[in-house]
Amino acid sequence: MSWGTELWDQFDNLEKHTQWGIDVLEKYIKFVKERTEIELSYAKQLRNLSKKYQPKKNSKEEEEYRYTSTKAFLATLNEMNDYAGQHEVISENMTSLITGELTRYVQELKQERKSHFHDGRKAQQHIETCWKQLEASKRRFERDCKEADRAQQYFEKMDADINVTKADVEKARQQAQLRHQMAEDSKAEYCSTLQKFNSEQHDHYYTHIPNIFQKIQEMEERRIVRIGESMKTFADVDRQVIPIIGKCLDEITKAAESIDHKNDSQMVIEAFKSGFEPPGDVDFEDFTQPMKRTVSESSLSNSRGDGKSEPKFGGKSKGKLWPFIKKNKLSLKLGAGPEDFSNLPPEQRRKKLQQKVDELNKDIQKEMDQRDALTKMKDVYIKNPQMGDPASVDHRLAELGQNIEKLRLEVQKFEGWLAEVEGRLPMRTEQARRQSGLYEAQNTSAVNSCAQDRESPDGSYTEEQSQETEMKVPATDFDDEFDDEEPLPTIGTCKALYTFEGQNEGTISVAEGEMLYVIEEDKGDGWTRIRRNEDEEGYVPTSYVEVYLDKNAKGAMTYI
Repeated sequence: MSWGTELWDQFDNLEKHTQWGIDVLEKYIKFVKERTEIELSYAKQLRNLSKKYQPKKNSKEEEEYRYTSTKAFLATLNEMNDYAGQHEVISENMTSLITGELTRYVQELKQERKSHFHDGRKAQQHIETCWKQLEASKRRFERDCKEADRAQQYFEKMDADINVTKADVEKARQQAQLRHQMAEDSKAEYCSTLQKFNSEQHDHYYTHIPNIFQKIQEMEERRIVRIGESMKTFADVDRQVIPIIGKCLDEITKAAESIDHKNDSQMVIEAFKSGFEPPGDVDFEDFTQPMKRTVSESSLSNSRGDGKSEPKFGGKSKGKLWPFIKKNKLSLKLGAGPEDFSNLPPEQRRKKLQQKVDELNKDIQKEMDQRDALTKMKDVYIKNPQMGDPASVDHRLAELGQNIEKLRLEVQKFEGWLAEVEGRLPMRTEQARRQSGLYEAQNTSAVNSCAQDRESPDGSYTEEQSQETEMKVPATDFDDEFDDEEPLPTIGTCKALYTFEGQNEGTISVAEGEMLYVIEEDKGDGWTRIRRNEDEEGYVPTSYVEVYLDKNAKGAMTYI
């Protein structure tokens, strides 16, 4: 469990979370400080209370303290004075052992945190600078290539013109060669910059950021341990004075036990022989402090849902809640929220999408079972017309076919969102692509956006084919006619950005940097159809190639 590997792309959230941790620590310091103030105030009030009820010297009150009960009360007042002293000790120890130590630690923690995130921002700025250099080199290479093409076309035009002098033709030829050389130099520079950027990016995400985040994690764990130790000290400070407080309470109990009610009653009779009955009980005077109400959730700091950092638990997905923060009030009601469940955490969203895909596949299977049953019924009607009219089931069969197509489109849409979460894109075979009549008209923007996302977490592209959506269609004459049709004209060129091993039917393998011809652009499903020569053509992921469409293409086909 390392922040450097698990939270490599959560720089901002970690910055917020660590700031939240410091806020929690400062809040705890404030809590302890207020507790010490309460202890001092309580001790002061106890002393004042004890002093207030002490008998005044040379007054009539001293005579009243000859009774055993009043003597016990006097002893109680004296013990309460000592009791107040122990609360002063609690305040002093909490101030020195908790408040003072944590205040110094917070200052050190802020400096350490500032240093780590400064290093993180510096690393981010460096990789952004490298990216800008790569983009600039790429644009320069593109510009030089276009200028070289224009120079070549101009030279060919001059060469074909019989009215142009030989010197002008030679000048145009030299200019074309110069532009081609500049394009080659730009290409070499672009390749070098690209290699450098890839190296820098690898070091950034696998070395620099993990090291920085590991230090931040260690800093945060030290803060958690420190606040736990402070809480233990908080209890120990109270526990240390318990024996002395216990002695005070024991003395109060001893004084109370020394009261002789018979003796006091006799002394009252002897002092006051009026015959009046003894006074009733004294009303209870409540001098205790009102219980401080626990801070409600609405008054605490909010979590990441309100813009503050919330820790990521298994990816801060968001299971366990930390102390001192407000619970997330996500309205995750059944049926509420967007269709793609984007309001859920990644793992919960994945489960919801997978559940939706499974439900749709079950619905497809039900529809297909009904269609198969009706097809068999139609065959029976055809063979035995007396049992029924075969045309009577055609409407229902057409309706089932439309339902199946709609459900398949829904499956593709949800699988696209699911692939976005899982970092993969389900692969469809060429045969399935041909048999889907709505293939060119379907709206699969979610899949397209997922396929063209070049910055996926793992940088890979999955060719796994979804078994639920794979359509097994027997070979027909349509395939033969399709294979015999005229080859499609080229509509542009493309350059392979990455190596792609086309292992499935309908795909073609390409090598990184290879130049090929585009014969069919992306229809919204994330695939582009290309051609290498007359016999080699197929589909590759659109995100794996950089396409240069020729707007003036008229169907002419040339080969390198």
